[in-house]
Amino acid sequence: QRQLVESGGGLVQAGGSLRLSCVARGFTFSIHRMRWYRQAPGKERELVATISDTGRTTTYGDAVKGRFTISRDNAQNTVYLQMNRLKPEDTVTYYCYNEWWGLWGQGTQVTVSS
Repeated sequence: QRQLVESGGGLVQAGGSLRLSCVARGFTFSIHRMRWYRQAPGKERELVATISDTGRTTTYGDAVKGRFTISRDNAQNTVYLQMNRLKPEDTVTYYCYNEWWGLWGQGTQVTVSS
């Protein structure tokens, strides 16, 4: 069964850091581009970051550029999102996504206190 399982969310003070992980199961992870999205209640999902299959190419949304870093470990079937200098407006649910399969994870909640 194909699935994505996120972890690593939690509560952190503004200026702090968190690292999110997303483990892929049931498909050949290493040949797929992966993305992180985030979504606040009542709002559209926002693209946070994208990483190519090899990890050599990454892109970021303007709101997180310079603060967040996407990476991957193909041997562990895992994509990461390192989030630094967190702000209260980063308080949302984060999802990893594989567009080939149209597969979303269950989401992990990040809360940044001011």
